[in-house]
Amino acid sequence: MTNVRILAISATVALLLVAGTGCADNAGDPASTTPTASSSSTAPSSVAPVSDSDTAAAAASSVVRAYFAVVDHLRQHPSKSLGTLASAATSSQLAAQRRLVSTERSKGLHQVGDTRVAELTVQTVNLDNSDPAAGKVPTVTIDVCWDVTDVDIVDATGKSVVSPGRPSTGWTRYTVANYHWAKNPSNGWRIATGQDLKQTPCAPS
Repeated sequence: MTNVRILAISATVALLLVAGTGCADNAGDPASTTPTASSSSTAPSSVAPVSDSDTAAAAASSVVRAYFAVVDHLRQHPSKSLGTLASAATSSQLAAQRRLVSTERSKGLHQVGDTRVAELTVQTVNLDNSDPAAGKVPTVTIDVCWDVTDVDIVDATGKSVVSPGRPSTGWTRYTVANYHWAKNPSNGWRIATGQDLKQTPCAPS
């Protein structure tokens, strides 16, 4: 089966809780209720503006995750239209996945289980859109470690056809391109190419 890869981005959010307590001496005269003035002030906060590069990286990362889900779904359900591949892939990557899924279907094979993105790292962002006709469009390069521990490919009888020596995890570098940047800078991203990387596999997710 094709190496489909998958990596995960984690975010840490810090929450600061400040609690104030006070106690009063009740000895002596009977207690009298005295209103206590309270004041609160909110420190001005400044939020750094999100750059075009950050926005592109986030959009491309979302497409990569969607890509694995789309490919899994099509390999699991042979009756589904391959047209949905175009929602996450384009160019040579789209052609390669169409061939893969079509070949499996012609042999009566289908996938069981889901691919996981164990790690995902954005390597580069290039927003040059100077010559779309020549392929010079904005691109984001993303490295993904995919985990297929729970994935099997079976025939019509349910027998696995996966090699016993198949690695459970591996790395792929994807180039995510936006050929429609001028009109659709946010939602025009698609995976254009994928190349396996020879590096230490990540731990299963």
